[in-house]
Amino acid sequence: MSMDKILLVEDDKTIALGLDYSLGQDGFAVTVCHNVNSALSALEIQDFDLIILDLGLPDGSGYDVCRAVKAKFDVPVIFLTACDDEVNVVMGLDMGADDYITKPFRIRELVSRIKTVLRRYRKTADGLGKIRAEIALGDVLINTAQAKVFKNGEEIQLTALEYRLLLTFANNEGMILSRTQLLEGIWDVSGDYVNDNTLTVYIKRLREKVEDDPQQPTLIQTVRGLGYRAGD
Repeated sequence: MSMDKILLVEDDKTIALGLDYSLGQDGFAVTVCHNVNSALSALEIQDFDLIILDLGLPDGSGYDVCRAVKAKFDVPVIFLTACDDEVNVVMGLDMGADDYITKPFRIRELVSRIKTVLRRYRKTADGLGKIRAEIALGDVLINTAQAKVFKNGEEIQLTALEYRLLLTFANNEGMILSRTQLLEGIWDVSGDYVNDNTLTVYIKRLREKVEDDPQQPTLIQTVRGLGYRAGD
């Protein structure tokens, strides 16, 4: 079985050296970069299974790398940062980050997060291979092969989490999904910053993009006391 390839972008060389060694001991093949430019160059010449990004870099930020990654590749991203305030979390979510871990952290915790994210991505990929190439939800069409969403023929720009949330609804059309089920479908529920408020924000944003009238949704319906249901 081939080793999972990780791109680690961390400007603190002591931390990078320690993570390179520790992740290598856990069976990962690690490529280390210390700035934005070298990370972008590495992405052009090699495929990676997961990317770990430090937030503060000498020639930019981890956000710059994440933005470039999500624009071109379907690769999970984990942020490393000394900041854990809500603004940074929301920015990372909006760019499609898959997890977020605050320094200082234990290597066991990081490895656990890495394995969870990789497992979730592979489960999603396996599932997509078994469903239709296109899924219709009302006047919204999901092209699963290209991970694109269209409404009345026009493409809708969704973040990675919004897309997964919509796909979770579409794959369970007519079923009532609890908030816990939805969180499990889009996120690592062990993340300490993932809560009902985060899910509420994403459902609101998704409705604003896919519903004709977000105030009276028909595609993503609220079932009071139980959760949500996808319908048309």
